[in-house]
Amino acid sequence: MGPAISSFTFFRPESALRNAVGIFILTTLFYFIGAELRLVEALSLFWPLNGVMAGIFARYAYLNRLHYYAVSYVAMLLYDAFTTSWGMASLVINLSNMVFIVTVALLVLRDKRLRKSTPDPINALRLFNYCLVAALLCALLGAIGSVGIDSHTFWPLFADWFSEQFSTGVLIVPCILAMKMPAQRMRVRPEQLLPVLALTVSVIASVVIGGAGALAFPLPALIWCAVRYSLPTTCLITFVTGATEVVLVANSVINIAVEAPLSTPLMFSARLGIATMAICPVMVSVSVAAINSLIHQVSLRADYDFLTHVYSRSGLYEALKHEEAHRHSRFLTVMLLDIDYFKSINDNYGHECGDRVLTTFAHKVQQVVGEDGMVARMGGEEFAVVVNAGDEQHGFALAERIRQAIAHHPFTWRQQTIFLTVSIGLGSGKAESWQLTEVFNKLMAEADDFLYRSKKAGRNRTSARLLHETGVVNADRGTERV
Repeated sequence: MGPAISSFTFFRPESALRNAVGIFILTTLFYFIGAELRLVEALSLFWPLNGVMAGIFARYAYLNRLHYYAVSYVAMLLYDAFTTSWGMASLVINLSNMVFIVTVALLVLRDKRLRKSTPDPINALRLFNYCLVAALLCALLGAIGSVGIDSHTFWPLFADWFSEQFSTGVLIVPCILAMKMPAQRMRVRPEQLLPVLALTVSVIASVVIGGAGALAFPLPALIWCAVRYSLPTTCLITFVTGATEVVLVANSVINIAVEAPLSTPLMFSARLGIATMAICPVMVSVSVAAINSLIHQVSLRADYDFLTHVYSRSGLYEALKHEEAHRHSRFLTVMLLDIDYFKSINDNYGHECGDRVLTTFAHKVQQVVGEDGMVARMGGEEFAVVVNAGDEQHGFALAERIRQAIAHHPFTWRQQTIFLTVSIGLGSGKAESWQLTEVFNKLMAEADDFLYRSKKAGRNRTSARLLHETGVVNADRGTERV
């Protein structure tokens, strides 16, 4: 999964001091949160620090520097120096935290360098694998460092470290990577809250019913959230749900083993179960995002001409249908443009040159039209321009600006300069919003008729109903014409 860039961040590529301070503050804050959630003696119930910092270092590639990692490590050591009596063991324990952070960050950044940053199920599954590898390495070193300060032996400590690091990693890292600021204020309709309501009910059911299967009760509601909400929202909801379940299980509010006391093996099982459950909604959400992205790409291919990047014929009609939603009348001018003698370009210079000319021509027309209208390629060398002109004179004036801009624009091809001309036909008329497409079709027929008149009259001219067949012929006769 790729990072979603937000409009606000603690960090800036050009500000090393700001970045170092931000890393120090975040490390200290989340170290404090984890330290306050002690489960059994020195074992932590929920340790968000490593997942948060791994996500931050992976999200902002410019933080992937040794001195920034050192700042985070020093912040951990300082916190322990003031709050614990672990002594030298703190060096090993916090080094294990850094192993998780660095491993996940480097693996995610490797994917980004290989251009695997688009949201897709394979990348999401790869992220869980990265958390698994990082948790194993972290647990190995962390358990060794914890033996001296805790009454537990190596393997129970290893199980606790691994289950905690893996579960918090798969809950937090996707959330950090996908998180972004809303682009605009969102209006929430009551029916949109139904998945969250169902999720709340399922967590309550886990508390009331209990038993080994209670941890899976929220899964259907989480998948519903994944289908209805965006990827960042789904990751956040999954994180909150998983963290809540870990806390409830640890405090025996969710009783997964009746009459059994809280123990490390039970927490190991519960954490892994919650981590496994967290994979499902994120995978579904990423899959939905990938499908929506594919649909968007297919829509773009249908609505836009692949060569010139202006509207296609079908895309122009879709845009007009969208405009029909605006309840106001307008004076519409439709132009049909045909590049004069375009066939000779393909014959004399080749089809590659012809494609380049079409692309440059469309860009130039769009540049003249600007935000005042829509440009579409209707087929071959024929283009359409639709503008809300105000009246016939304004429409004709814009068409003339287009014609003159093309006539005076040198098209270059392999150190050769080619000058083009364009013939234009206009159709103009008033249109109510609900009949925009119908009026457009009539004006297209009218523009097509006047385009034929422009060609018959000698090309390189604009013809319209108001001025009949008048037009200004380009007087620059000295340049090469195709």
